Amino acid sequence: MRIRVESYAGFKADERPVRFQLDGNPYAVEEVLDQWFGPDSTFFKVRADDGNLYILRHLTFSEPDEWSLESFRML
Repeated sequence: MRIRVESYAGFKADERPVRFQLDGNPYAVEEVLDQWFGPDSTFFKVRADDGNLYILRHLTFSEPDEWSLESFRML
């Protein structure tokens, strides 16, 4: 599922997600719990301000930025 993500751009662009929008609802990323790399993507396991866990995928070489929700876990 494609989502809109606002990311922190520090040393490099789109370093980590800080906010995302899912079905029109905004969520703030409270904590990045894990990060790993695939051949064409970067994955982030995050805890949002609703207390739930999300795995967000950022396609590394896409123009414009493409993010997707890969997994969701309600706590």
